[in-house]
Amino acid sequence: MTISFLLIVQIILVVILVIAVLLQKSSSIGLGAYSGSNESVFGAKGPNAFLSKATFTIGFLFVANTIALGYMYSATAQDSVVDNMVETTNVVAPTAPTTAPVAPATTPEAPATK
Repeated sequence: MTISFLLIVQIILVVILVIAVLLQKSSSIGLGAYSGSNESVFGAKGPNAFLSKATFTIGFLFVANTIALGYMYSATAQDSVVDNMVETTNVVAPTAPTTAPVAPATTPEAPATK
């Protein structure tokens, strides 16, 4: 349960990190051109300082989540599949044949003579 939750968080962090990196202003402007109207919201310097701090924070969370996932996967890798197998055998060992006591053969009696 915990590993699947951390995997979902990892995917969300990757998407947010990619968006944060692409929104930053670069020499070729990239997707940062779409954030020009936000300059008044983030102050006189624009969103550059905010995006760089956000990118650092998201990157740090990504690395911490990656380390936690690696630790949890290595902890579960200590268990072997063979150790968790339940041995079920349907083979019955042969036993010595048991014979019912045989009644002695009876001979028909001869009819009585008079």
